[in-house]
Amino acid sequence: MSNLPSEKPAGVGRICVFCGSSVGEKPKYLAEAKSLGLQIAGGGWGLVYGGTSVGLMGATADAALSGGAEVIGILPQALQDRETAHRGLTRLHLVESMHERKALMASLSDAFIALPGGYGTLDEFFEIVTWAQLNIHSKPCVLINTDGYYDFLLRFLDHAVKEEFVRAANLTLVQVARDSAEALQWIEQQGDEASLRPSVAAQNGGAFIGT
Repeated sequence: MSNLPSEKPAGVGRICVFCGSSVGEKPKYLAEAKSLGLQIAGGGWGLVYGGTSVGLMGATADAALSGGAEVIGILPQALQDRETAHRGLTRLHLVESMHERKALMASLSDAFIALPGGYGTLDEFFEIVTWAQLNIHSKPCVLINTDGYYDFLLRFLDHAVKEEFVRAANLTLVQVARDSAEALQWIEQQGDEASLRPSVAAQNGGAFIGT
């Protein structure tokens, strides 16, 4: 495997955000996405995300860019038209597969946040949580439970513990925040404890668009 880019943004690190490619029904979802992007920029963080210009994904990226943050998008080449690739990012990686997308997002990020989203958001977030369970990394994983969007998911996780498919101790791998400010505060409290082991580094075979 080749080494991934090792450069860091001028601030404290990068946060990967998983979220929907639609804006959802409630205006609160879009408002929280914009707030998260602005607060990431305001805190000196860079943003890593799925690389599109639509939905909560695009809103988060646009807000972070407007605040002066480094924003890195990672998008499979096959999806660049269907998901409308964002052409105004600091850097856009076009990769060969969803697997490469997720591995590169993980390698470039110091923490992970999930806003409301659908199957893709859940897939990406719980894969990274599973990596934490397997001790592949120790980076923070935070759900922002905007307006109770994830209430039923959290009930399911409690049910999974009750039915002995998830260990109670592993519930703490998923931190739950009411809003962006609480999520970022929790991540910042973790300091430099998070680290990703080299074994999960992705191949750096993606094309680059932008500066």
